[in-house]
Amino acid sequence: MRIKPEQLQSELRKSLQPVYLVSGDEPLQVGEAADAIRNAARLAGFSVREVINIEQGNEWAQLAEEADALSIFADQKLIDLRLFSAKPGNEGGKALIGYCQCLPSETLLLITAGKLDAATQKSQWFQAIDRVGAVIQVWPLQGQDLLGWLQRRAETRGMHIEPDALKSLAVRIEGNLLAAAQEIEKLFILYGQAKLSKVMVENAVADSARFDVFKLTDALLSGKLNRATKILYGLKTEGVAAPVVLWAVSREARLLFNVKSELKQGGHQEAVFRKFQIWDKRIPLVNEAIKRLNLTQIQAVLLASAKADAEIKGQLTGNCWETMFEICSRFCLPSFADSAAKTLGGV
Repeated sequence: MRIKPEQLQSELRKSLQPVYLVSGDEPLQVGEAADAIRNAARLAGFSVREVINIEQGNEWAQLAEEADALSIFADQKLIDLRLFSAKPGNEGGKALIGYCQCLPSETLLLITAGKLDAATQKSQWFQAIDRVGAVIQVWPLQGQDLLGWLQRRAETRGMHIEPDALKSLAVRIEGNLLAAAQEIEKLFILYGQAKLSKVMVENAVADSARFDVFKLTDALLSGKLNRATKILYGLKTEGVAAPVVLWAVSREARLLFNVKSELKQGGHQEAVFRKFQIWDKRIPLVNEAIKRLNLTQIQAVLLASAKADAEIKGQLTGNCWETMFEICSRFCLPSFADSAAKTLGGV
C-alpha cells in the first residue's frame, strides 16, 4: 500500500500496518514520518523498541533474531530498521522477504532508507513490503506543494500565513525544509498564534545578505569566538529579537549534548548523526564541537542559556546580550571560560 506523506497521520489513526517503509532524500520529511509512526506505535502499546542499523551489511541476522525473540513481559515490539544504503543487497533482500512471508505477531517493523530508484522498486523485497505493509516515499517539495507544506507547518503552531507572505517565505528558504522549519519556529517565537503578513515575514526571516542566527551557530560550532562575537553584536544592532538568537544557540547546545551522550554510550557516529539529522556540511562543524566540548561544558552552556532566558523574561536582573556573549565564550573557548568563572567565583 502506498501512502502520501500528508496522508500518513490520518492513516495511522485508522489502523497500524505490520510493516512501514519510509524512503527519500529529504531528511526532515523522512524523520518526521518515522517519528509519527513511532508515536502511533507507542500509543498502540508497542512499548519495546529495538533499533537495528544496517551499516556494513552483516547485521541482517539481527532482524530474524528480533522477529523470533519474545519479550519477557510479552509487550508489543517495534523494530526500527535503518538502512544507510537504499539497496539492502542479496542478503538483506532475502531477510526482508522472509520477514514479510512470516510476519511475527505483536511486532511492527519500521524501515527508513534513502531514495529508492525505479529498479529497486521492482525488486521482490520492495514488492513484498508493498503487499503486506505501507510505503511512504518523500520527495523534495516545489511550487504549490511547498506552499501547502509551509502553511500546514505554520498551522500546527496556530499561525496563518497570507498568500503573499507564503510566497516570500518559500523564495527565501529555497526549498530547504530544515531551514523552513526553523524559520517558522522563529516566526512563532516573535508573533505567537497570529495571522502573518508579507511585511511581518520579511522583517523576521533571515536574509542571506545580513548576519543571521544560523551564521552565528556555525561560528560557535567552529569555535571561532571573534566571528561569533561580531555576528552576535551584528544581530543586536540590526534589532533581531533576543529570544530568536537564544533559541538558535540553545538548540545547538541541546543537539550537542544529545549527540555527545549517545556517542559516550557507544553509539556509532554515523548512526547517531543520522538520528539527529546532521547532514553534509554540518557534519565537520558538529564533529569539531563535540571534540572540543565535554558534557560538563555543554551543560554549562545550557545553564547560561537558562539564565539568559530568565533575563529576557524579566525574571532575573541582568543583560541578556552579555549573557549570550558568555555563552559564545563557553562554546568556543570552554577551558578559558571555566578558568574565568573559577577566578570570578573566588574573588
